Formats: sequence, C-alpha cells, structure tokens
Amino acid sequence: MRIGIDARFFGPTGKGLGRYTQKLIEKAEELSAQGKAESGEDFGNDYFIFLKKENFHEYQPQNPKFKKILADYTWYSFAEQLLFPQLLKEYNLDLMHFTHFNVPLFYRKKFIVTIHDLILLHFPTIKNTTLNPFFYWLKFLAYRLIINSALKRSEKIVTVSEFTKNDILENYKKIPSEKITITYEACEKLCAPSLNKDEDILKYYAIIKPYLIYIGNAYPHKNLEKLIGAFSLLSKNYPDLSLVLVGKNDHFYFSLKKLVRDKKIKNIIFLGYVPDCDLNSLNRNASAYVFPSLYEGFGLPPLEAMAVGTPVISSDHLCMQEILGNSAYYFNGKVELDIARAIERILTDNALREKLIIAGYQQIKKYSWEKMAKETLETYKNLSSV
Repeated sequence: MRIGIDARFFGPTGKGLGRYTQKLIEKAEELSAQGKAESGEDFGNDYFIFLKKENFHEYQPQNPKFKKILADYTWYSFAEQLLFPQLLKEYNLDLMHFTHFNVPLFYRKKFIVTIHDLILLHFPTIKNTTLNPFFYWLKFLAYRLIINSALKRSEKIVTVSEFTKNDILENYKKIPSEKITITYEACEKLCAPSLNKDEDILKYYAIIKPYLIYIGNAYPHKNLEKLIGAFSLLSKNYPDLSLVLVGKNDHFYFSLKKLVRDKKIKNIIFLGYVPDCDLNSLNRNASAYVFPSLYEGFGLPPLEAMAVGTPVISSDHLCMQEILGNSAYYFNGKVELDIARAIERILTDNALREKLIIAGYQQIKKYSWEKMAKETLETYKNLSSV
C-alpha cells in the first residue's frame, strides 16, 4: 500500500498531538524495518509523511520506505481545505491517515482519522480564543462541519481512550461502534538524562522546594483558575509552598498572570516554555503533580510525572480515571476547596504518597508507543482489502 500520514503537527510544537504523531511515525519506521505486524506478516507499505516548513527538518527518515514531503498548509485554513487535497492526489495514495479531525472536505480517497477528543464541541465559549466573536463562531461552525464530514466519510476512526470513543458515539448517533478503534497513547522518557544535576536545574529556574507542579497549556478547560484559587486557600497554612506552572506563554497564560497579580497571590511561578530534558527534574522534585483538567481525551502529562516517581493528584474526570486508574488521588475539579483538601492530603500523608508513587510506576507500564503503532498499522493492513 501507498500510505500517507498527515504529520503537520509533528514534534514538540504540536504539543500532545505532536508527540502522538511523532511516536506513530518513529515506531512505524521501526516496525516496517522489522517487517512484523501483530499477525507476524510483513507490512510491505510505502509511507509518505506530509510536514509543514516549521517541522520539516525535525523529521529525518530512518527507513527507505518513508519519504517526507513538504505540505506547508496552515491548520484550519482555506489552503488546507483547497490545496492540500491536490497535493495528496499527486501521490496516488491507497490510504491517508489524518492524525487530527481537520480532514479536507474535498479529499475523496480512502482515509482514516484520529480523534483525540471533542473539546471544541464541549467548550464552545469565547473564552477559548482571541478571535473576534463573529469569526470565532464562524470557526466553530466550520469545526462542526469538518468533524461531521471526517467521521462520516472515514473508513475507520482511531481514538486514544474508551472515554473518547463513548463521547463520539454519544454525540454522533449514526456512527457505528465497530467503526471506532482505540489505540492508547503512552509514556516514556522525555529525553536522555540531563547532564545537569537536579539542584542546578532548580536553581536555574529559581525554584525552592517544596512546590506543586502543573505542565501543559492554559486553555480554559484545563481549569487552572480553580487550581490557583485552591492554592490561594492552601497557602495560608503552607506559606513556604510554591505552585509552578509550566507552559508556553500565550493569551491564556497572560490572563492567569493578570489574575494572580490582581488577587495578589504569592508563590506562583510561571516558567513559560521549558525543554523536555528539564521537565524530568522539575517533575521529580515536586511534592505532587496537580492535574485539574475538566476534560481530556487521554492526558499524558500525569503519566510523565508518574514515570519519575512523582505522586499525581487529578480531577475525577472520567477519562483521567480510565487512564490513571488507582495510581492517582482524585478531587472534584469544580470545587476549589476539594482541590485544596486533596493537595493537603498528599502533603501530609506519607503512606499515601508512597502508595501512589509505587502505583504510578506500575500504571505507566500499561501503555506503549510501539503497541499503539502496531495496532495502527494493523488497521492500515485490515483496510488494504476493503
């Protein structure tokens, strides 16, 4: 088969979606070189990897069956809808894998699509954007049209959790359950061990223990306002405790900084973007990783914290309970006092901390990028005769 993969989100700039796309391609290269599927048969495919200019040089094929192609079309743009299909047509693909819902409406050949979540469907508020309200709602309507089209026309829908599968089935009644396959994401070392000692990294970022940590974006559904409110309640009894927030500076983080200034809340540290190699040290030395999100499709950052022995406190969102199981301590993310109580429990109950750390090490073993890639390549293979 001639298979295309939309890798325009490839790498760290694409955040969780970028990591998923990168690991899918890297592991597919390895499996293709081995020539093995779960059935033990040779995959025998040729792969065409479509990238944007900004990440074109980040991917260097390690397998002659993989060829990278420049597809410098901005996500959610008219060029994506009109020009990208023309480029794909040139390569006479037997199957195209769109790793996000933004499938061009005019692409008419066989494809599968990965749906990570339905966040835009559940959080369609003007708080989620810097756009003019008119253009935001126009964009939202376009999203509804495109995802409906992608779900309906795809040969197969790949999701990253049982929660997301059920969410699709609940909101799109005409999609048959058997059309959806689940391939869990995974957790592994973010990079090679840093040459710097943990204490040097903490000193570089001006962090003094004890501290709590959150790593990720600050979109409204991430619920960081509630976390900040809970920390404010907690800090009255724990004046030496800090809250470290790690994420690329954008409109949403700027809004949180203003909130902290206006309420004069102390000991909240905004680090902005931090390289992957430093994240291990920041996670490892934290008293706890706090994940207050109200909606997730998978939720990778808590697993990355567990991988370095950090206890995790999470909202009781159904997806997080599915992914984290008994390895996290849960709270009601909509109630600041409940978040504060959960944090205090972890700070004061050493037996619980140790239990969560041990459970976390076991939990991450359930997930594998290689298994995810194998299952995805099996999906390609199963569609070869359809």
